Amino acid sequence: MKKNKRNFIIIIAITAIILYFVLKDNFAQKIEYLLSFDIKWLILSFLLIIAYWFLKGLVLYYCASKVNKKYTDKKGILLMITTQFFHAITPFAAGGQPWQIYKLKKDGLTLGQSTNVVIQDFIAYQIALVFLGGCAITANYIMHIFPSDSLLKKLVTIGFIINTVVVIVLFVVAFSKKWNKKIIDGTVTLLHKLKIIKDKEEKLKKSEKFIHNFHQSAIILFKDKFNMIRIISLNFIALVGQYLIPFTLLMGLGIYINPLLVIITSAYVMLIGSMVPIPGGTGGLEFSFLAFFKNFVTGPKLSIIMIVWRLVTYYFGIIVGGIALNFNREAK
Repeated sequence: MKKNKRNFIIIIAITAIILYFVLKDNFAQKIEYLLSFDIKWLILSFLLIIAYWFLKGLVLYYCASKVNKKYTDKKGILLMITTQFFHAITPFAAGGQPWQIYKLKKDGLTLGQSTNVVIQDFIAYQIALVFLGGCAITANYIMHIFPSDSLLKKLVTIGFIINTVVVIVLFVVAFSKKWNKKIIDGTVTLLHKLKIIKDKEEKLKKSEKFIHNFHQSAIILFKDKFNMIRIISLNFIALVGQYLIPFTLLMGLGIYINPLLVIITSAYVMLIGSMVPIPGGTGGLEFSFLAFFKNFVTGPKLSIIMIVWRLVTYYFGIIVGGIALNFNREAK
């Protein structure tokens, strides 16, 4: 609870600073643009983020129903909605997975099964994220949308490399027990020598148990090729829908940009945002959004679009997820 309160304070403080610098110039004009949004495009942007939650919920359902036939799609979707709250208030969205494991266990899965489901979802999401990021980088290389010597473009490359390395490590951890043991033993031994870990044996047992679950999850995921393709595809479609939200907001102010360019730009923004160690990527996402989308729109309109984009993709999730949690017995 103390960490969550601290994270809320960080989110509020950084958000207030961002809003001040974004709105302090041409304030009246920016408010005028905000009030002039075409409501149908604004509604569509909210529907896209809801569709994102829906598709992600189906991924959880397809994974969980493989080990528990009683698990329903409704439970998976509701779990994904409540997960938005924990994703939003923790750095790197790390708080969502523990909540999912706990809630899946309450819904009838064993602890091992719950862990496997969440790991499968994570693997599928990372594969989709890297594939979409790779497509965006390749498209930019061909179309030359952003300057090749841009610092932001280099940061995107770093973000893509980090996410790619994560996928590679996932596969190594999932399929190579020999390397797993060497990595675990070496890491735990080093941390024990540095006095970071006190009980070496206990930590080794916990780490080996996690790796075992991870290994089993990967076997289950890749053994059922149809389900693997299905959940990776759903993650891919969900991300594309999320990346199209800036397009609806631009259209809301009467600005047309090729949807493909919007997807590429959004992918660049998210690759940078994934590296920011602050809840919700606050600060980094706003900065990268303004920096990349200024290639297509400038001035007060860009500032307002960015603010509404964060409202739809981030703060809306906190609000809806928080309300859903308030009616959830396990959350209490």
